[in-house]
Order: sequence, then structure tokens, then C-alpha cells
Amino acid sequence: MKTFKELRVSAPILEALSRQGYACPTPIQEQAIPQVLQGKDVLGCAQTGTGKTAAFSIPVLQLLSAGKPEGYKQGAIRSLILTPTRELAIQIDESLEAYGENLELKHAVVFGGVSQSSQVQQLRQGVDILVATPGRLLDLVSQKLIWLDKVEILVLDEADRMLDMGFIHDVKRVLSLVPAKRQTLFFSATMPRQIQALADAILRDPMKVEVTPESSTAETIQQTLYYVEKANKPKALLHLLNTRVDDSVLVFARTKHGADRLVRLLLKNGISAAAIHGNKSQNARQNALDAFKKKTIKVLVATDIAARGIDIDLLQYVINYEIPNIPESYVHRIGRSGRAGASGFALSLCGVEEIPYIRDIQFTIGLELPVQELEGLSMSPELIRQSQFLLNQGKSKQSKDLPKTGTKPDFRHKKKSYPRKSQNGPNKVFSSGESFRSRGNSTNDRIR
Repeated sequence: MKTFKELRVSAPILEALSRQGYACPTPIQEQAIPQVLQGKDVLGCAQTGTGKTAAFSIPVLQLLSAGKPEGYKQGAIRSLILTPTRELAIQIDESLEAYGENLELKHAVVFGGVSQSSQVQQLRQGVDILVATPGRLLDLVSQKLIWLDKVEILVLDEADRMLDMGFIHDVKRVLSLVPAKRQTLFFSATMPRQIQALADAILRDPMKVEVTPESSTAETIQQTLYYVEKANKPKALLHLLNTRVDDSVLVFARTKHGADRLVRLLLKNGISAAAIHGNKSQNARQNALDAFKKKTIKVLVATDIAARGIDIDLLQYVINYEIPNIPESYVHRIGRSGRAGASGFALSLCGVEEIPYIRDIQFTIGLELPVQELEGLSMSPELIRQSQFLLNQGKSKQSKDLPKTGTKPDFRHKKKSYPRKSQNGPNKVFSSGESFRSRGNSTNDRIR
């Protein structure tokens, strides 16, 4: 494993990284940093949580601090980092502050949903690196408060999410405002056709750096599966929140409207909650996230898209109210707990129609999820057997594409008992009775 020093990161940045406790780059950082430092365009495919922010912010800081171009105008924006949401913009700006604390570079962040006065005041003092969301950026450009004609390095972060949020036309407008001769860094978690076409249009002979989606779950995360019919899921969620979960919890819903319905259910039953999804304003999302971090609400309900970029220290609990149909999304979801070596607990509620997704997830992570019962709410073993029989017979639309073997039981956290076969059928479930407790924390030397 290489160190940041071996990647030729400059001494002032190395000192800042050391102060932050970081020594070893993540795979995306190890691939991207040398390419960016050589002045090459980069096409990066990596999910949030892989260290992507440092992969572009460290070399951008180093390149800009190395010297000013001919004809440099004092206070001109030399690098623009475009990102879809306020939360991500703030996170990137904080990273620039941490890694560039020993450099004489100025940076600022602009986003919508708040008054622009303080942002404009900072811009007037001169900015080397600007982090921005598309809407507020173009608004300030139209007011002739921002000029982008001196940009040397353009970074597009979370490009696929900008597409999902309807920002793709704003992005194209921004591209028309920056110089054609520039270095471009393009990062996206996925590469749908429209995003690939955009990358092909704006990148010049790019170096592709890629981190394949995680297919394994951390050993510090204790996973539990509950087979519950769809109609019983609201009761099952309330039961878990009132009896099993003793701390803040991130609950995943599949849709925006579903997330809002869950919040109404929880509030009606006296449980403090808020939702975060694409239909919420920047202000509403940030307020919900801040309240969750401060523990003034117990439950944050999120969709997969909105959950990108959420990084909450010492979050123990994640509940999959609905099972994702993409295995990597499951890994990404539960990875919000158990970060930096801390313990985590992932609880999943699976309905009949979601059993194929569970089979796919188990094959992908190579583990059989431990099953527990919820008294009076779990599906009968007979119903589970019938559903799995249909799946094995190929009557599920997904089953024909799934391997028949490849999983092993996840006994990593089981001490007293575990799911096993019985005379009543292969899917008889047993409750371990094991309580959910914190297992303490350990440190991690990689930048998240």
C-alpha cells in the first residue's frame, strides 16, 4: 500500500493530512492523485464513501499552489468544483479547509436556499477555488458577481446525481462559461448513457480511474433480516424503534413519497423524525440532517439518492424498510453504520415480493443473512417456503439470472444461536435474544 508521500503530495499538504491522522490513500485516491498532478483529464467512477473528495481536492490544491499562470488576475476563480447539493458542497469546502490549511489559497462555497449576501461578500475578497451548486452559481453569474473565464481546473462531482436532480442543462450552461482550454475532472457513481455522453463531450483523452462497487460488508456491522408481509411493515418498524433501537437510526425508503409517509407515521406515534430526499429544498434537507446529527430527532428517513454524501460519526443503526433491488445499494446503505471501525447494526424488513432481492444481495456479499422473528408480525415459515420454492422454480423474473450457490451463513456476530434447518422446514427462524450493544470504536487511517 502506498503512502501520500509516495504519490508526490507536497510537504504542506502532507503536514495537514498528518494532522488529520491520514497516512494511507484509498484506492481511488491512489489512482487519481498522480494523474491529476500530471495535468491529465480524469474520468472517475466511484461511490460516495470511497475517498473521492480527497482524490480531487488534494491535487487541485497542490497544482494551484505551485504557481500562477501568465496573465493571472488577482482574485480570479482558478478552479470551480460543481456539486449537486448543499450538503456535498459544504463537505467539500470543509475538506479544502483541512487539506489546504498550510497554503495561501482562498476558497469559498455558494449554494441556494439561503441569503446570498455573506457569499457575495466572500467572493468580493477574491477566491481561488469555488465550490458551488448549479442554481446559485448561475444566479450569481447572471448578476455579474461571478466570472468563470479564468478557470484552470473544472471538477464535476456526482454527475449522475445532477442528472437525477434535473441539473444537467444547468451543467451545460456552466460548461459554456468556462475556458475550452482547461483541465477537467469528472466523477460519477454510475455511468448512464447521458452521463457517459457528457463525459465524452467535455473530456480530452481522459485517464479512467475506477473503484468497483463494494460487494462485501464490514465485519463490525451486525446484520439481521426479518421476513414481514408488506401490510405489517409499519407495525414492524414501530416495534423495532420502540424495543430494539436505543439510538439514532437512518431508515431507507424506496421513494420520496414513501419517505414522507413514514415520517407522518412516526410523528403520529410520538417518534421524532424527518425526511431527506430530492423533493425537499436545500434548507429543509440541511435542517433535517443537522437535527439528526444533534440527536434532536431520532429517525432520519432517506432515499438512496438523497443519502449520498451523508457521513454521520458513530451512527449505529440502519433500517432497510424496503429492500433495494441493486445489491450494491444494500452494501452502500448499511455502510452508513459501522464506519471507522465502530460497531453497527443493519436491520432489514423483507416482504414476499422482495425475496429475490435478498437472494441477490446474499450472493453478492457472500453471506447468508441471519433471520430473526418479530412476534406476531413475521411471515409464517410456510409462506416463506412457498415464496422461495417459486423462486427456485424460476417463476421469479430475477431468479434465472441468479447463481444457485455462493453464500455462506453470516455467523460473525452470532454466539448463542443462529438460523438453521429444522424438521419443520429449511426456513424455520430462531431468535438469538442477543441485545444490540455498542462494541466500541477503533481508528482508521484512511480519508473518508
